[in-house]
Amino acid sequence: QVHMEESGGGLAQAGGSLTLSCVASLQTFSLYPMAWFRQTPGYGRDIVARITSDGDTTDYATSVKGRVKISRENFKNAVYLQMNNLNPEDTAVYYCNALNTHHAPLWSWGQGTQITVSS
Repeated sequence: QVHMEESGGGLAQAGGSLTLSCVASLQTFSLYPMAWFRQTPGYGRDIVARITSDGDTTDYATSVKGRVKISRENFKNAVYLQMNNLNPEDTAVYYCNALNTHHAPLWSWGQGTQITVSS
């Protein structure tokens, strides 16, 4: 079973920045495309950003495009999400996961990391 540990969340003011980190306990991490998801109470998890296994291609949800950057360091089994110009709508629990060939989450979910943005 793959274990993922997300970190880096916290409290932020609107307009601020945070960088999330996710480390996976998987030696073949570099083989998998990865993504960040977020979930607000009462809603499902929505994809925020994704990155190919080699890190060359990224894609972003419309709601965060231009404010967010996903990156990865395969030698550290890590994927990151740099978030800038935060707004209260970014308040959510953020999770990382690998993607299968249908761009759906592949592994069991980690505990996530909470971002709370105040206006």
